[in-house]
Amino acid sequence: MATTIRRSASAAWQGSGKEGQGTLTTQSGTLRDTPYSATARFGEGQGTNPEELIAAAHAGCFTMALAFRLSGAGHAPESLRTEARLTMEQEAGGGWRIAAVALDLRARVPGVAEADFRRLAEEAKANCPVSRVLNAEISLEAKLE
Repeated sequence: MATTIRRSASAAWQGSGKEGQGTLTTQSGTLRDTPYSATARFGEGQGTNPEELIAAAHAGCFTMALAFRLSGAGHAPESLRTEARLTMEQEAGGGWRIAAVALDLRARVPGVAEADFRRLAEEAKANCPVSRVLNAEISLEAKLE
C-alpha cells in the first residue's frame, strides 16, 4: 500500500487585491500569521509572497532530494547550498505565470566524481516533488567546491 503524506497551510485576506493584506499560517507553525501583500509580491513591501515561498520550497526539496541520492550512491555530502531564483512573467491579457526557476547549487561532496555528481544533481532536479509540480522551465547550475 502506498504511503500518503498530507501537509496544510492557510491564508486569510482583508481588503482589495492591491491595497489589502493577508496572513499565512502553516501546519507546522513555522509560519504563523506571517504577513503577505501585493506590495510584497509585486514590489518591495514587507512580508512574504507566494513566489518567494515556492522558491524556498523548491530549493529545499531539490537539496534534500540530492542529499538522499548522493548518500544512496555512497557519497554523503558535507554541505549542499542551493539558491532558487524564480521568474514570474506577465502574460498578454494581464495574468501572471511562473515561467522559470534557476537552481544554483554549491556542494562539498568528498570523493564524488564530477560526472556522478552532475548526473545525481540532474536526477534530483527532475524528480523532486516540487520540480514535478511546477509548469516552468527549471535550470540547474551545479558546482563542486
